Amino acid sequence: MLSRRRGRWLAAVAAFAVLAGAGTWTAAASDDEATVHREDRVLTMPGARIDTSYFTAGDGRRPAVLIGHGFGSSKDSVRLQAEALARDGYAVMTWSARGFGRSTGSIGLNDPEHEVKDVSRLIDWLAGRPEVELDAEGDPRVGVTGVSYGGAVSLLAAGHDRRVDAIAPQITYWNLADALFPDGVFKKLWAGMFFTAGSAGGSGLVPDAGEPLADAPAEDGPGTGRARDGDGAGTEAGTEAGGGAPTQLGAGGRASGAAQPAAACGRFEPALCAMYERVATSGRPDAEARALLEARSPSAVADRIKVPALIVQGQSDSLFPLSHADAMAEAITGNGAPVAVDWIAGGHDGGDLEAGRVQGRISAWFDRYLNGNKAVDTGPAFRVSRTGGVDSTDGQATLRGATADAYPGLAAGRREFALTGGTQSFRNPAGANPPGISTVPGLGGGLSRFSSLGVGLSLDFPGQHARFDSAPLDRRTRITGSPTVRVKVGSDSGEAVLFGKVYDVGPDGRRQVLPSQLVAPVRIEDAKAGRTVELTLPAVDHEVEAGHRLRLVLAATDLAYSSPAAPAAYAVTPAGPVTVPTAPGVTTQAAGMPWWVWGLPAAGAVVAAALLLTAHRRTAAPAPDTGLAEVPLQITDLTKRYAKSADRYAVRDLSFRVEKGQVLGLLGPNGAGKTTTLRMLMGLITPDDGEIRVFGHAIRPGAPVLSRVGAFVEGAGFLPHLSGRENLELYWRATGRPAEDSHVEEALEIAGLGDALARAVRTYSQGMRQRLAIAQAMLGLPDLLILDEPTNGLDPPQIREMRDVMIRYAAGGRTVIVSSHLLSEVEQSCTHLVVMDRGRLVQAGPVADITGAGDTLLVTTAEEPSAPLVEKIAALPGIGSAVRADGGGLLVRLDGASAAALVAELVRLDVPVTGVGPHRRLEDAFLTLIGGASA
Repeated sequence: MLSRRRGRWLAAVAAFAVLAGAGTWTAAASDDEATVHREDRVLTMPGARIDTSYFTAGDGRRPAVLIGHGFGSSKDSVRLQAEALARDGYAVMTWSARGFGRSTGSIGLNDPEHEVKDVSRLIDWLAGRPEVELDAEGDPRVGVTGVSYGGAVSLLAAGHDRRVDAIAPQITYWNLADALFPDGVFKKLWAGMFFTAGSAGGSGLVPDAGEPLADAPAEDGPGTGRARDGDGAGTEAGTEAGGGAPTQLGAGGRASGAAQPAAACGRFEPALCAMYERVATSGRPDAEARALLEARSPSAVADRIKVPALIVQGQSDSLFPLSHADAMAEAITGNGAPVAVDWIAGGHDGGDLEAGRVQGRISAWFDRYLNGNKAVDTGPAFRVSRTGGVDSTDGQATLRGATADAYPGLAAGRREFALTGGTQSFRNPAGANPPGISTVPGLGGGLSRFSSLGVGLSLDFPGQHARFDSAPLDRRTRITGSPTVRVKVGSDSGEAVLFGKVYDVGPDGRRQVLPSQLVAPVRIEDAKAGRTVELTLPAVDHEVEAGHRLRLVLAATDLAYSSPAAPAAYAVTPAGPVTVPTAPGVTTQAAGMPWWVWGLPAAGAVVAAALLLTAHRRTAAPAPDTGLAEVPLQITDLTKRYAKSADRYAVRDLSFRVEKGQVLGLLGPNGAGKTTTLRMLMGLITPDDGEIRVFGHAIRPGAPVLSRVGAFVEGAGFLPHLSGRENLELYWRATGRPAEDSHVEEALEIAGLGDALARAVRTYSQGMRQRLAIAQAMLGLPDLLILDEPTNGLDPPQIREMRDVMIRYAAGGRTVIVSSHLLSEVEQSCTHLVVMDRGRLVQAGPVADITGAGDTLLVTTAEEPSAPLVEKIAALPGIGSAVRADGGGLLVRLDGASAAALVAELVRLDVPVTGVGPHRRLEDAFLTLIGGASA
């Protein structure tokens, strides 16, 4: 049986080798997946040799899929996606477009006469494969997908070749002229990157997602003309044939008539190179340049794209913004074909390309429209990825999907906001320098993906822009689409080039965020006498919090675009409100629940059941001690052993007392037992011996007196999408106590958060989060406030603010206990100290007593002592050392002598002494105490 199977397999391989010529096959798969066979082969096209790979898995006929790559990359960048689709049951072909990878020919920017016809020739080749399903002779069942440059060719292929049955273009353009010359303004940085990458063979322009969607660096230059197996070994492939159909290159052959680009143009067609140099030199696109790019754009065949289309577009994309996907959807839907639109988080500016999710959706799309599986779920008609906060484990923005049953377009659910500011004048500087900054092409995604979290970077130079603000928003507003505004523009030169953007401005009026770091350029002509125009601003998906304002900025310059070099004066007046779309039919999906949301309650239920079943009863609390009713805290002989240990102690025989108005510093090295003590004080763990009394009441878990204790231990958790005030109100409601008892205004005044309370917590700095956590601990104005490492992660100004918060709180007759490793801060903010080491009390008392018990004296003098005099003092009996002190005087360490004897000797030596006192920092005292305790 095994022999017969082997014989049939070898026969099939031999037969296929005859049909396919001398193409080389490789296999790659894991043990539990279908084996994927890959054949690399070079096909000859008129004017070029095209390097291809062909992937199959399993037996029988199946639909085919073509995958195009991004600009500056090659077929290898989409290999993993090809293998995945092959395992899903498709015959998959990838290829390096003309001028990229090992393919020869000139880059034509998806010229219909070259790159697009190449796709049709690849479809011809697929039609001859025995494993490819056919709809008719010469007509294979085929879908096309690709990223960026490859996405555009999928659209163009559908418009030029009726055999294409479904497409899935990703982060691509609809009209390349509109992409590089939006509203008549030259997008100089992106255009420069395109032509540099194409001329020099640089790396791809699609950001690396670390998954199959990402483009990889280009392969070696064109001209190899060799088919390769999996390890890169070269073999000649097939036999050459004439005509326009694709053929396999003959041994040692070279494609006849292959275009050899001029040196100045690198790999580009000379016409494209000349167009770029002309526009880049003048800084202004002309009609000929627009016509050249439009003829190579999917928009040129808009009325002929009539196949199901899954359109994936990036929000973090200043190259091909969301408006291109909107134009695609409108045209293809108008032709009667099914369309779904997916706005992913990333794009050409970086960010999360959501490769795994997107590729799964593409596979489902082809299952439905190529395989005919009507039961498959292709996803919603519209989906947009929204930031759902920050993952506390890695600091990365988390994503949530929002969906609608129909694509809403860019203008649904409009709201109007009046603008203030009147007429404003500004200038375009000579040479358009320095330019404003909205984003840096290819690098902005690191910021744009966090713009919904209140993080961003933009720069508008004074005197080079006008700005107009709305009133504070009365409710949270989600902008989904393109805002619009009418403005009257005047220019002393008769022409104005402006860059419009809408900022999300915080309550303080200073912090502003540019959603997705996007800007809309516009060229306005005939504006000498003033001209009213409607501006369409960048399409975004961004939530503006209640209390924030919208700010319209019109700038004269932008780093990414070309502005007129001649100086000009502009005047701008709003001619109406700014109108923003809200897409009310789009609803955000509920966030997935982390395991602890259900795990902790379940664990609690198990513990409760165990307590009931074992009939454990709480030990009755001792009666209150009326003599301690006014004492915030008294700890007596407190002891706690480590689990499963009879002689190892976390805390042992600890006793101390804290009075009203004190700020007590709890000090000790790591492992001293500080946190264990605080946790016992809050009733979180039970001591093995001794007792803790707060205002005379013994502490037990759930003791009523704990309502008089506020605590911030080991950080606080907040809901990032809620404002600071909303988080505090939600926390207080959870306590079940009356709202009037929260004293929230008093706590906030002490914490000093100001206008930040109206902002979402996700926009807070670390210092603001710490102060909000302190404010939460202060709710209800507890008589005893416990803070564990409150200055962690704060910079020096924030630490000083935290110090002031603690001092202000205790000044009202309340008590603060703070555990910290910052000894200099403890010295400045605390009135009393408790020093612990290895679970035991080392010393307790006022800070001045502990720091003043040293053996070093500071001797102040009327004049600076000379070096010989210092040496004489150091040589006195009973003196260990003497050195000059910073700021004047002497630091003298006693080694047997008394302070009185030192003063007598100084007088004898005619030293002009003005004062003598102890000199020891808390750090010195602490190290001395710990060293003595550890000895």
